[in-house]
Amino acid sequence: MATAPTGDDVFDEFLSERGHETETVGWQEDYNKKQCPECGGLHDTSASECSVCGWRP
Repeated sequence: MATAPTGDDVFDEFLSERGHETETVGWQEDYNKKQCPECGGLHDTSASECSVCGWRP
């Protein structure tokens, strides 16, 4: 028996059908640094916000 999709599932499907990314975005790892997925700025591993563009996970 199939379950009904949740509101988030329907919204994600709507966005993905129109070319938008719907996966969760987080820090990228670059050697021993964190790299901001928005601007590419490098930060220490303890960073919780990008000091270049202000992005937060």
